[in-house]
Amino acid sequence: MRKLSSLLLLMVLSICWSYAQQAKYVFYFIGDGMGVNQVQGTEIYQAELEGKMGISPLLFTQFPYSTVAITNSATNRVTDSAAAGTALATGRKTKNNAIGVLKDQETPISSVAVWAKNKGCRVGIATSVTVNHATPGAFYAHAAKRTLYHEIGKDLYKTGFDFYAGSDFRDATDKNNPTTENLYEMASKNGYTIARGYKDYLKQSKKADKMLLLQTEEASKREFVAIPYAIDRKKGDMTLQDITRSAINFLSKDSSKGFFLMVEGGRIDWACHSNDAATTFHEVIDFDNAIKIAYEFYSQHSDETLIVVTADHETGGFVLGTGTYDLNLQVLKNQKVSENGFTRIVNEMRAKTNNQVSWEAIRQALKDNFSFWDKIELTTEQEARLKTVYEKSLMHQEMKLEKSEYAQDEPIASEAKRIINEIALVGWTSGGHSAGYVPVFAIGAGADLFQGRIDNTEIPTKIAQAAGYPIDF
Repeated sequence: MRKLSSLLLLMVLSICWSYAQQAKYVFYFIGDGMGVNQVQGTEIYQAELEGKMGISPLLFTQFPYSTVAITNSATNRVTDSAAAGTALATGRKTKNNAIGVLKDQETPISSVAVWAKNKGCRVGIATSVTVNHATPGAFYAHAAKRTLYHEIGKDLYKTGFDFYAGSDFRDATDKNNPTTENLYEMASKNGYTIARGYKDYLKQSKKADKMLLLQTEEASKREFVAIPYAIDRKKGDMTLQDITRSAINFLSKDSSKGFFLMVEGGRIDWACHSNDAATTFHEVIDFDNAIKIAYEFYSQHSDETLIVVTADHETGGFVLGTGTYDLNLQVLKNQKVSENGFTRIVNEMRAKTNNQVSWEAIRQALKDNFSFWDKIELTTEQEARLKTVYEKSLMHQEMKLEKSEYAQDEPIASEAKRIINEIALVGWTSGGHSAGYVPVFAIGAGADLFQGRIDNTEIPTKIAQAAGYPIDF
């Protein structure tokens, strides 16, 4: 009898212990395009700025559990963001280009965010790019192609999570039926309040049942596809920290059953597609700063909060070192704008001079924004390259804009970026994705599940296990 009582007591204690360790609050951070070298490169860059050897760690790399994940899709060894986002959201592999469906591109599959909602948790999906982009869309939408932005946006309302945030909508109006209701008009009919910018969020959030946070209309007129790069940010621009803070505030209003929040650092990927090392490092640091907002919440609820940080894939085949057994990353501190930001500067110069921009003006702009001929000495060959590109693109109009996945840039901006990368001793193998490992970091309740090399499909199921979400496959 005594043995039976002891056994029952152990069972009860085991159940209680398991329940106590369950994650009530879940943060899922996805750095789009953020491979291991993007992370370590940022830490080396910070160390070089501090004048020390080794690394200056980011917050999330200090989490107690870490591993790496494999990223292939169901059909390709190198995944795209749609298939990778679907794997990270649903725990299922799919075909490149597909969102929230199996590789037949028809069978819908639910995400960990839906599992959280089915348990009664409040749910938020946030990103630094458009709210109906591939990664956020994978958590609430079902589409054969990631480019069906309008249909993906409509699914946002069908799924009906509590909080969504991003720069804006892409294809808010249905191109095939332009007279039909657009995605903004659908918001109020589906119970959503649209806030434009962080200050507007603070005004409107108290009375809102469901929230859709976008950047200001003025900011969207400048660039609606994403919030500004951290390196280009101006006062008043919405940030990923603002988005994360707003999400936590809104989801915490009635969180008796907990909440699930996914936050994507979407522009890390964009900077890597452009092979822009300085901008990449600034985006990773900015991503880490958003994670710090979640960590503040974790510090107050450490027994019932889980934070998982990972990436969907690596972008650019980023290389730390180009054969000289050294790095010179600190030189990148002299780059004051992104490649695309410098393109805008050159465009303004073109407009002001009716396309008669002088070499002296370009030289001064390069000096102001890259510190060329000032803090950075250029070789005769490097200066000649800049002069040649200037003559072909600005004097004779012989060169077309240089295209990357998400940008079209002035040739002089692209050449300046390439030169400062060379001086920093970093390299890129492509403007696309690679099959490299992505990092996984975790802290909090259930974080110990994230050990040993894993497949990206295991991440959402491990989150569900840690939080007690019902998995429906």
